[in-house]
Amino acid sequence: MKRFLFLLTILTLMLSICPMPFSVARAADIPENNSGAVLCPPDVYLQTPDDCAPLGPSQYLTEMASMGLELPLRPLQYSHPDVTLSNLPYLYYKVDSTGTGFYSSLDGAIAHVGASRLLSPGKTMYVVYTGVTDTGKGVYFQLPSGEWMPGDGSRVSVPSVFPGLEIHATPRNSFGWVIQPTGVRHDPNFLPFNPPIRQLQLHEIVQIYYMEKIEGYDWYLIGPDEWVMGRDVAAAIPNTTPPPGVTDNRWIDVNLEKQTLTVYENGQLVYATIISTGVEKFWTRPGVFQIYKKKDLETMQGSFEANRSDFYYLENVPWTMYFDKARALHGAYWHTKFGYNASHGCVNLSPGDAHWLFNWAKEGDWVYVHDPSGKTPTDPAIYGEGGA
Repeated sequence: MKRFLFLLTILTLMLSICPMPFSVARAADIPENNSGAVLCPPDVYLQTPDDCAPLGPSQYLTEMASMGLELPLRPLQYSHPDVTLSNLPYLYYKVDSTGTGFYSSLDGAIAHVGASRLLSPGKTMYVVYTGVTDTGKGVYFQLPSGEWMPGDGSRVSVPSVFPGLEIHATPRNSFGWVIQPTGVRHDPNFLPFNPPIRQLQLHEIVQIYYMEKIEGYDWYLIGPDEWVMGRDVAAAIPNTTPPPGVTDNRWIDVNLEKQTLTVYENGQLVYATIISTGVEKFWTRPGVFQIYKKKDLETMQGSFEANRSDFYYLENVPWTMYFDKARALHGAYWHTKFGYNASHGCVNLSPGDAHWLFNWAKEGDWVYVHDPSGKTPTDPAIYGEGGA
């Protein structure tokens, strides 16, 4: 009898220290059905089954699936375009805001006498040069025209920014590029107590399965219980339905809210990248347009302020496709702000993206410009010719 009481005491202590597993302890709370089954096998149950209870792993898998995330995760089927598409066979020079003169001879450039033409003061000015001479009295640059220019500025190395993707199968969900380094968090509802679990770097690619607005901010679900702030990711949202007005199955989609561009052909997404469109007052006009002129190289210049303080002069702008007056899709070698508004109304792409698109597009192809947020004005009366 004493031995039995001793064993009973030991068993009671063990149960108090090591409670029954969750599935056993909760079994009494789960109503059994007619078949006698308790828990469903781990799977997705978008409709409640009659012969088992979809709890535990099944409940988690079902919650993820309802947000578009199915396990195992499907990889995004893409490849990077040929990196040589980014190559530009030109040397660019950024001219100081005070402007400069162009001279028919090196001696004239050194003496600053007899300029054949002048480049006015401005904000953003780039010229192409072919050679450099250090005279001991300063550095001078020779232009393709044979003219000479004083070194009033700085030489430019065109950055290799090429985030575009050739898509091999249209994904079921959205995806995007990190446009500023950011942290991945668990449940964003508890941010004060929820430090990042890992970091994402610039231009890292993520899949986006679900979006939730929390306290006025968009949050993207990019993996099982992994969230990032929407403002840190430029999202490409696949939509293979031709926009109203597009009369064939081939078009370019420009999303002003997300600052992304997607290309469609024969009902499939074939390319996607990040872009820079018009800043406030110089918006890229929403609408359905057609490419009416393609030019391998273009010189762009203009100003919009009365005092010409915003004057820009850009030589050899590569792979230009005009679609709405002076608004065009083109390569931009003078900035790397892709994913953010940065133009006077044109759609800026990295040189590699512009080259790929130029090779794919033909005159007459459709360009669908839209702003899902509704913030971009649509009244055509407020839009002028546009600019780079």
